[in-house]
Amino acid sequence: MDGMSLCWVSDHTGFRGIIKNSASDFVVTEINMHGQLVSDVEADCSQDSDNIESEQEKAHPIQKKRMKKPEKALETFSGLPIFDKLKDANVVHGKVNQTADSNLPESAANSPSLQVSETQGGTLHLLLGSSLSEKLEKFASLAKERKAAEQEGTEDKASLLLGTFEEKCQRAAIHLAVRQKFPFLKTVTSCGEIEVRLDPQYSELCQLVSEEEANGFFGFLDSRDRSSKFTFQSDQNKEHRKAIHHFVSKYFGKLVETKSFLEQDGSSDKAAVITVRFRGKITSGRKRNANDCQAVPTTYTAFTLCKVNMETLEAIACLASELGVVASDFSYAGIKDKKAITSQSMVVKNVTINRLKAKQLSIQSKGLNVYNLRRATEHLRIGQLKGNHFSIIIRNVSKHQEDDPNTSLADQVFEAIENVKEKGFVNYYGPQRFGLGQNVQADQVGLALLEGKLVEAVHLVFTPEEGDDPVNQAKRHFIQTGDAKGTLALMPEYKTRERMMLRALNRYGNNREGCARAWLSLPHSMRVLYIHSYCSKVWNKAASFRLKTYDLKVVEGDLVACDNLEWDPSNQDNSQVHIVTTEDLKSNIYSINQVVLPMPGNSVQYPCNKLALWYQETLAQDGLKECKFRIPALQLNIPGCYRRLLAQPQQLLFRWLEDKEVPFTKEGCELVTDDSKQPHEVRDSLSVSFSLNSSCYATVCLREIMKCNV
Repeated sequence: MDGMSLCWVSDHTGFRGIIKNSASDFVVTEINMHGQLVSDVEADCSQDSDNIESEQEKAHPIQKKRMKKPEKALETFSGLPIFDKLKDANVVHGKVNQTADSNLPESAANSPSLQVSETQGGTLHLLLGSSLSEKLEKFASLAKERKAAEQEGTEDKASLLLGTFEEKCQRAAIHLAVRQKFPFLKTVTSCGEIEVRLDPQYSELCQLVSEEEANGFFGFLDSRDRSSKFTFQSDQNKEHRKAIHHFVSKYFGKLVETKSFLEQDGSSDKAAVITVRFRGKITSGRKRNANDCQAVPTTYTAFTLCKVNMETLEAIACLASELGVVASDFSYAGIKDKKAITSQSMVVKNVTINRLKAKQLSIQSKGLNVYNLRRATEHLRIGQLKGNHFSIIIRNVSKHQEDDPNTSLADQVFEAIENVKEKGFVNYYGPQRFGLGQNVQADQVGLALLEGKLVEAVHLVFTPEEGDDPVNQAKRHFIQTGDAKGTLALMPEYKTRERMMLRALNRYGNNREGCARAWLSLPHSMRVLYIHSYCSKVWNKAASFRLKTYDLKVVEGDLVACDNLEWDPSNQDNSQVHIVTTEDLKSNIYSINQVVLPMPGNSVQYPCNKLALWYQETLAQDGLKECKFRIPALQLNIPGCYRRLLAQPQQLLFRWLEDKEVPFTKEGCELVTDDSKQPHEVRDSLSVSFSLNSSCYATVCLREIMKCNV
C-alpha cells in the first residue's frame, strides 16, 4: 500500500506466492443482506411483464421463506390489504376543509384535534406482534414526557428498534401506522430496519401551537389529500403567525403552501388564521391535478451480474448501452475487483424482466452475464450487503528467502492460516480503494476536492500514466491542450466517468465554474468516492499509529462499538461508540475486537488519547485544519463513520492443488502423496476460500496470511 508502514496481528513466518495470475484465480461472490450468495438467489418463475400483480407476489421468493412473524401483517386486515386499510382509517382532522376551492377557511372557533381510530392499535399489533407493539406503547408514553432515556437507563437517546422488514410496502404500512397513532414520533429506515425516535419537527411545532393543532397538522400531511386544507387557530399576533409560516416553509415548503386570512367575525381585532394546502403539481408550465393523468409506477428489475476482467462502472456502461438507458439507472451495493471473476446484485430502473431477458445474449457477447432476473421494489444502496465470499488460488507458493530451510512449507502455511483464523487481521483499506493509476491515486483527487481545488482535481483525474494506449493518449491530449471536445473524441466509450466530465467541460469551460459543473455531472456516489478514498488513507495511517502506540490492548480513551454483535459500520451516530474509561479497564469488559477508529468527517467522535492529537496534526499537515468536510459547490457532505480496527475472516479454508486433486488429511496441511516426494516439492498452488464483512479487503487478509504485500 504505497510504502505505508503497516502492522501485523500475528507473528508467524508466512510464505510467498502470486495472486491474480489470471481472472479465474480470484473469484468474488457478493453476500446479500440475507446472508445468501447472490449467485444462489432464485429468479422469478414468471417473466410475464404484463401481469404486474403476479410478478410482485413472486418478487422475493427467498425473503418470503425467511419472513418472521411481524412481517405476516402483510396478509390482510378485515378483508383489505393492511396498507389500504391504513389509508382508509378513520382520521378526522380538526379544521380540515375538504372543499379545496373555498376562498376562505372555516371558522376557528373549535380547537383542532386528531381523532385516531382504534384501528391503528389493532394494526400495529398485526404488523409488529403484541410484544413489540406493547413495547412501542411504553416507549411512546415515556418519549412524550421527554424521559425515555432516563427511564430506560442504558439508552443515550429516545429511540426504539422495531426490527428489519424486507418489503417496501411493509415498511410503508408501519411508518403510516406509527405516525397516525403517535404523531409525535418519527420512523427512520436504514437497510430495511425501522427505528422509532421523537420527531424534532413535531416538538418544534409544539412550541408554537397546541399539541392538538400539531396532531392535526401532521395528520393532514400524512393524509396526502390534495382536496383538503388545514387551518391553525385564530391568532392576533403577527410575529407568531410569521413564525408558523416560517416553520411550515422550512420543513414542508416543497409539499405545502400557507396563507393568512383575516377573521370576518365583525370584531375590531385583526385576528387571522393560517391556512395550509398542498401545492399543485406543475408540468410543462401549467398546473395539473390528479385527474389529468395517472402516475406510471417505476419498474425495478434486479439481477445478478457476472463480469470477468472488467471494472464495475465499465460493465454498467456496457449494460446501459445495450438497454438504451443511462448509467445512473443502475444501482449496486459495492464496487468489485477488476482483475477477477465477480458476481454481484444489481437493480436497473425502468427496464422490465422481459426486456432484460431479450438482451441477455447480446449482453453476453460483451463478456457479461446477467441471470437470476427478478422484480424488485426499489433501488440498491451502497453498502447494502453482508459481505463477499472469496475463492482465491495462490500460485508458485514458496518460502521467503530468509526462512529456515529446515522448516516445512506445509507447516508454515498451516500455521499462517490458523493464526489468521483465530486472531484476524488489521482491517486496512486495500489498494483498490486508492487506485486510479501509479502517478495519481484517488486519495490525491479527494484531498484536492476537500481543499476546494476543483480545477487541480480535474487535472489529476486526467493525468496520464506511462504507455500509449487510447486512454492515456486522450488524457495526454487534454493535459497538453485543454481541448475537452477533442479529448472526448479520443476517449474510449467505456470510460464513462471521464466522458461525462469531458462533456461538461466542453459545455461550460475549463475554469473553476466549468470544473465544478464537470464534477456535478458525475453521480453523487462517484463524486464522494474520491473523498472517501482520502479518508480511507487517513484511517490506514491512524490504524498503524494506534497499533504501534498501544499494541493489541484496549487503552483508556479508545472508542469501542457499544453492541459487538449488531453494530452497523455505515452508521455514523456517536451513540454507537463508547469512550473507554479507567473503570472499564479495571472491569476488563472490552476486547481489541471491539475497538473502532473514525473515518474523518463532520459528525464523528475522535478517540480521547494520543490518537486525538494525531488526527489533528495529520489533517493540518494536509491543509485541512479548518476543513468542515462539506463541499457545497459539489453538494457533498461527509459525516464520517467508524471502522473496526481488526477484521475476522469467516469459513477460512485451504487446500493444496496438484495436477490431480488429491485430498488432504484432517490436519489440513498434509496431502496423501507418494512418500518419496517431499511436501515442499509438490506444493505449488494453494486454494484459499473465506468470507469477509462488507468493506473488508481480501488482499489485506492475504497480506496477513502470507506476511508480504500481494
